[in-house]
Amino acid sequence: MGYKVAVVGATGAVGREMLQTLAEREFPADEVVALASAKSMGREVSYGEDNVLTVGDLAKYDFKGVDIALFSAGGKISEEHAPRAAKAGAVVIDNTSHFRMEKDVPLVVPEVNPQAIAGYAKRNIIANPNCSTIQMVVALKPLHDIARIKRVVVSTYQSVSGSGQPAMDELFNQTRSIYMNQPVVKEQFTKQIAFNAIPHIDVFMDDGATKEEWKMAVETRKILDPDIAVSATCVRIPVFIGHGEAVHVEFAKPITVKEARAALRGAPGIAVVDHQQDEGYVTPVEAAGEDAVYVSRIRQDPTVKHGLAFWCVSDNLRKGAALNSVQIAETLIAGYLSKAA
Repeated sequence: MGYKVAVVGATGAVGREMLQTLAEREFPADEVVALASAKSMGREVSYGEDNVLTVGDLAKYDFKGVDIALFSAGGKISEEHAPRAAKAGAVVIDNTSHFRMEKDVPLVVPEVNPQAIAGYAKRNIIANPNCSTIQMVVALKPLHDIARIKRVVVSTYQSVSGSGQPAMDELFNQTRSIYMNQPVVKEQFTKQIAFNAIPHIDVFMDDGATKEEWKMAVETRKILDPDIAVSATCVRIPVFIGHGEAVHVEFAKPITVKEARAALRGAPGIAVVDHQQDEGYVTPVEAAGEDAVYVSRIRQDPTVKHGLAFWCVSDNLRKGAALNSVQIAETLIAGYLSKAA
C-alpha cells in the first residue's frame, strides 16, 4: 500500500525537480498529484520518464486523502495553503522560508538532524531549510561531531536558479544581449547579473545583513547547534545551477586536515574530491544534476587557534531543495508514517 503525494508548485524549477526526484528514487507513491496556480491549470508536467501529469488548481484542491504534500510555490502560497493541507491530514514538507523559524515546526536535513522529524505532529508541517544552509550543515555536521564548532565565516557563490526560472531566463537573455550589443534589461536582479557578481540576495535587514545571510545563521543554529556563531556574505553569480561556498570554521579543540578529511569521507551525503592540483576540486558545473555535497580544498586556517577552511558545492535544485524534501518524506514514512503492506 503506497502513499498519495501532492506536489505544489509543480510547474516551477523546484517542483519539476521534486517530481523527477520522486520518480528516480522510486518513492512508494500510489498516486502523485501536480498542483499550481489557476493560470497553470491544465498544463502537463513529467513524472519520471513515462508519466505525464495534468496540473490542477491549488486553490480548489481538496487535500483530504493526501498523505504528504511537498510545497515549493512561494512563501505567501505556503502561508495560505499549507495549513489547509495539514488540517486535511497531509504532512506538509515546505520548501519556503515561511515556517522555518517557528518553534513548533521541525527544520530538517536528514543527514544532520533526522530526529527532529518526530516533532512534525504538532502542526503536520516540516520545513525544508534554505539551499545554502543545507549544503553547509551537511558538511559541518561530521566536523562538529569530532571537534565542536564555535564559529563559521562563509562566503557563498549562488546560482541564479535559486531565484527561480525567471532569474535563469534573465541571465540567458542578458548574456545574449551583451554578445549581440543590445541593451541589458534588469527585471529579477538589482544589477546586471551577466558577467557580474551581486552581493545582495533577498532584502536588507536593519543590521546591514541581507535576509539570505540571516537565514544561514539562524537556520544553522536551529539545525546543528544554538551556540554556533555564523557570519555570512551571500553573493549571486552568473551560473545557472549549483551553489559554491567558501567556509572558514573555528573549533573548540584541535582538528587536523587528515581528521577532517576522514570524517567527511565517512559521512552520508558527502563526496570528498580534494586534490591539491589542477582540476582537483569540484565546481558548480560538475555538481549540477548530482545529489551529493562535494567538499574540496580542505586546509588549515592559520588565522585562528583551531581553524579549518574548505570549499563545498552542491546542486541547489536537488540537495538544496527537491532532494532534501524527498529525503525528509522518506525518513517520515520509514519512522513515523508507515503503512501496512
